[in-house]
Amino acid sequence: MPWGLRRFQETGQVHYITFSCYRRRPNLKREGACATFAAALERVRGDYGLCVYGYVVMPEHVHLLLNEPERSTFAQAIKSLKQGVARRLALRAEDSFWQARYYDFNVWSERKFVEKLRYIHRNPVKRGLVERPEDWTWSSFRHYANGEAGVVEIESQWTARIRERAGIFPTLKMRS
Repeated sequence: MPWGLRRFQETGQVHYITFSCYRRRPNLKREGACATFAAALERVRGDYGLCVYGYVVMPEHVHLLLNEPERSTFAQAIKSLKQGVARRLALRAEDSFWQARYYDFNVWSERKFVEKLRYIHRNPVKRGLVERPEDWTWSSFRHYANGEAGVVEIESQWTARIRERAGIFPTLKMRS
């Protein structure tokens, strides 16, 4: 880890994560690449016990809003996600698919949570890729707007209501 970079993990907080494609290349520009990323995120969500609160797949980077994994470490979950995507999309590539490492910000309040989620959902609009957040297929915005289910299970009030109707009441595990 580089000097000065400090991660505060195993705190039970939500984390805002960003990582980029190698040299900011638009490796995720194609629909198929975005679909591959979303499928890999869903696999990692299940394998590591992550709660995904929000995400957006941009042509050359990704933003995620996640809890800490129930199984293994955060670093291992992100590594599994990045490797899974790279193996499927860059099998014979000369260069790396992803930049090394990832940016991690601890979300310590409800206000910060909303700020980061809004940033994630508005990113495609800000970049001029679409006019409205709901026009970008590869984000969690439509789930929040109308409960639309996508490839990635999003942890939200919509999901909680579906579980409640099905009689599923998850237990919260507290760390000491």
